[in-house]
Amino acid sequence: MDLEKHRIIKAPPTIYYIPDFINAVEETWILDKVYTAPIPKWTQLLNRRLQNWGGLPIPNGMIVEPIPSWLKTFMDKVSDLKVFNDGQLRANHVLINEYLSGQGIMEKTDDNKISIFLQRRSLIIVKDSMYTDYKHTIRESKEDEIDENVVNAQLSQLSVGDKLQRETRISLTIRHVPKISKIKLKFGK
Repeated sequence: MDLEKHRIIKAPPTIYYIPDFINAVEETWILDKVYTAPIPKWTQLLNRRLQNWGGLPIPNGMIVEPIPSWLKTFMDKVSDLKVFNDGQLRANHVLINEYLSGQGIMEKTDDNKISIFLQRRSLIIVKDSMYTDYKHTIRESKEDEIDENVVNAQLSQLSVGDKLQRETRISLTIRHVPKISKIKLKFGK
C-alpha cells in the first residue's frame, strides 16, 4: 500500500488516514473478540473502558505477555505497512478503548488546531512530531459536526456542516513499545 496517498497534508508531520482499512466482517470478528474477553481484562477508567494486550508498559520496560492470535492478525496487518522504524520493528502492544456516546479524553487546554474524523473501520497512523510533540483529545459529545478544522473531511467523503450521531466506539491502538524487560513471568508449576 502506498501510504503517501493517505497522508493528511493539512496537519503537522505526520498523519496518515486510511478509510475502510478493515472490512465489515473483520470489524464484527474484532468486536466479538473484544466483548468476549475475560472481565478481568477490562480496566474501568474515568471516561472509558480499556483492555491492555502484550504487557504493561512501565519505566523499566514492558514485561511481555502473550498476545492472542486474533489480535496478532491485525498487528501484523499494521506492521506490514512498515510504520514502525521504516519496517525494522513490529507491533508488540495493543490498547483497546471503548468509548460510549458522550465519552472522550479531555485535555486541560483547548488550543487544538486541527480535528480528524475517524470513521468506523478506518486506520490512523500518527508519526514523527505529530506523535511526539502534540497531545490529542476526543471531545465528550454525542454528536460530531464537521467544520473547516476537520483536515480529513474530503478523504472521509464528508462536507462542512455534516452532523453525525456518535455510537459506541472501539479503538485499537497498535504500537511498538521499544523498552522490553528481560523478566519473564511464569505461572503454575
